[in-house]
Amino acid sequence: MSDRLTERLNAILPKITSSDFLGGQGIGNEIPFYVFDYPAEDELRIREHLAFLDNKLPKQAPDLKVVHVNLYDFLIDYIKGRGYFEKSLEKERTLGSAKAVKSIKSIASAEKLADHFYNEVMTGEPGLVLVSGVGSSYPIIRTHELLNNLHRHMGLTPLVMFYPGVYDKITLKLFGKASLAFDSSSTDRKRKARYYRAFRLID
Repeated sequence: MSDRLTERLNAILPKITSSDFLGGQGIGNEIPFYVFDYPAEDELRIREHLAFLDNKLPKQAPDLKVVHVNLYDFLIDYIKGRGYFEKSLEKERTLGSAKAVKSIKSIASAEKLADHFYNEVMTGEPGLVLVSGVGSSYPIIRTHELLNNLHRHMGLTPLVMFYPGVYDKITLKLFGKASLAFDSSSTDRKRKARYYRAFRLID
């Protein structure tokens, strides 16, 4: 298949294993967060390519410690760890999905999830973090909120988020529809929008 998405997918491996990328070259003092956006209908192709990356990276870059975090699995583990999984299932059965989601979000704020992310992922000192499962974990995990709260934890470690939607370097549009500003509550929008800016991994 030789479409544009295939070309972009083929460019990922050489990009994320390059010394310039891993060394943060060309991004100044910005936080090394990257977004690989793609049409939501191509989710299965992305999952296949992520499986390819998980298999290929240890062979091509054996000295690079890579952690792949699926946000849906991460969320389920987080809820189970707090003894809330069965309760949330029961709440969904009796009160409906909306009530269950609201209840889960009360114990799974972006700040708490970012702290858990740090404890589970970053204490192992990875050299690269890949994040997927964005669509599956929505609406409980809002990625722009999670990323904002991860800034204080990530340091210079590159993070690549695979995003089923559109990213125009300013806003995230999940599934190509919902517009989610990275720092929409900022009173100093111009300054903070630049600081919290993520980069498109492959244009």
